[in-house]
Amino acid sequence: MARLTIRIDLSPRYAIGPGKIRLLELIDELGSISGAGRAMKMSYRRAWLLVDELNHIFAERVATTTLGGAAGGGAALTVFGRGLVESYRRMEAETYVTLSKQLEALDAALGRRPRRGAQRTQSAAGRVIRGAA
Repeated sequence: MARLTIRIDLSPRYAIGPGKIRLLELIDELGSISGAGRAMKMSYRRAWLLVDELNHIFAERVATTTLGGAAGGGAALTVFGRGLVESYRRMEAETYVTLSKQLEALDAALGRRPRRGAQRTQSAAGRVIRGAA
């Protein structure tokens, strides 16, 4: 199925899209930048740099952190950060609704050819089977 991905260019240098939004959602769920990074298969450093970038490009912080210690530290989204996630997801849903017919048309127009490198083999009955290994 054809799907839509939204990337919002905030300036020539900064953008926000599905990856950063997902990172924020995971921070909210897990209470941890390192846990969110692990869940997305990225290093803590990369996750921290993305959060730090978001905290600096907006007038308000998107997330706050607490240092480790007995409680173990952690991270949480701010009210602004949660609103940013909700706003992005709302834009995504509204755009999908608006463009659903065009997406369906694109999906219907897709060729159903085997992917490059897929092998063609013959079955015992002599039919060609596409994509079989």
